[in-house]
Amino acid sequence: MRKVLRLRKAVALGATVTLAAVVSACSSGSSAGGGSRTVNWWTWDDKQAAAYQVCAADFEKAHRGVTVKISQYNVADYFTKLTAGFVAGSAPDAFQNSVQFFQAYASQHQLMPLDDFIAKDKFDLSRFSVGVEAWKFTDGKQYALPLDWAATGIYYSADALAKAGYSKKDVDSLTWNPDDGGTLGKMIAHMTIDTKGRRGDQPGFDKAHVKTYGYGQVAAKDFIGQTTWSPLVDTTGWRLGDKATWPTVFNYTDPRFVKTMDWIRSLTDKGYAPKIGDFANSVSDVDLLASGKVAMESAGSWEAATFVKIPNLKVGIAPTPYGPDGRTRAVLSNSNGNNIWAGTKNPDLAWQWVSYMGSESCQSKASQTGTFFPSIPAAMDSSAKALAAKGVDLSVFTDMLKSKVLYPSPVYGNGAALQDALEPLFEAYFAGQKDDSVFTDMRDKSRTLLAKS
Repeated sequence: MRKVLRLRKAVALGATVTLAAVVSACSSGSSAGGGSRTVNWWTWDDKQAAAYQVCAADFEKAHRGVTVKISQYNVADYFTKLTAGFVAGSAPDAFQNSVQFFQAYASQHQLMPLDDFIAKDKFDLSRFSVGVEAWKFTDGKQYALPLDWAATGIYYSADALAKAGYSKKDVDSLTWNPDDGGTLGKMIAHMTIDTKGRRGDQPGFDKAHVKTYGYGQVAAKDFIGQTTWSPLVDTTGWRLGDKATWPTVFNYTDPRFVKTMDWIRSLTDKGYAPKIGDFANSVSDVDLLASGKVAMESAGSWEAATFVKIPNLKVGIAPTPYGPDGRTRAVLSNSNGNNIWAGTKNPDLAWQWVSYMGSESCQSKASQTGTFFPSIPAAMDSSAKALAAKGVDLSVFTDMLKSKVLYPSPVYGNGAALQDALEPLFEAYFAGQKDDSVFTDMRDKSRTLLAKS
């Protein structure tokens, strides 16, 4: 998974889990001392688990007697198992991590700083397109290498777009503002159709009986809104935190944010977009577009290869809209990191594996499926070419990288507690159970929880 994680029951580290407890445990995730040498690597992403097997095979050939064991666990269980592994001394040598849990793990000394390895091997961090700074802790040390990157685009049914009288040029040049929604708002209304064939901007439209929503679920419980409201509000200059890294408060009371949320809620009130809970959690973005229940939606770059392979449906990919000034796009981009566990008994081997995963050679091979975007630009170009040959055009996203409309996700502490506290408030707001005063509560809760990180 490339986006900021939406975890339901993730467990952050407790204060009692310390490095001393880990290193005094009876076992380790690597078998370094006895005959064979094994490096264990964990991920929550089944697609990356499969993709990096190619690199594992190459690594084993280059390191006689070494075995790379890749394990993938469901994201709902992943961090709970990881935390349990820290306590028991059985955590993997290296693992994929989310910035949401970076602070907790680093402050509890579960992560090995990589600076000495980087200096010794003269490993060039500038090879990565995004994510390096996100994995520097408050002590100034580098704790991970970027593993991937992600962005958001608009996926749409080309047939629905044409029937509504729009062209590819129209959807590629959309504008948005929080007052009337700009051309994006007009397109959403027109592409919404009720069960009697009336469009959202036509007389008699019945919002209680919608056949096709003009836009997918943009009202979200996610307190960052990476693939939903973030690409809209960010064009106004708003940013989540008062600081780019390690913020002390989230800017939920900023008038630009409040107006954006009000506009988004107006879409659900008018029947132009689904409310939270209108579709089961098991129904994916791809399923909604494939079924015709939505005409277009914003979703992650990691879904591009899946969207365009929907049977009997031509899917187009457009960039997120320009903001109120008609010129500015702003797309949040995060990068998951590749950490080494501080308790590994084979740190040198773990570093060799992690640094190989951070090479152009490995990332170029692993990313040919297009299910994740490699963090090295040359590898990304290789992946884009391979996918283009299969009819998957990733130029919308590669253009974002080259035109520098991407900005990094903020690094913050106490991620699990923030999620638990803020998601119910977002949900209540979009359900119409709370008014704009909820944003003051959200801001205050963020300040309290960030202060505890």
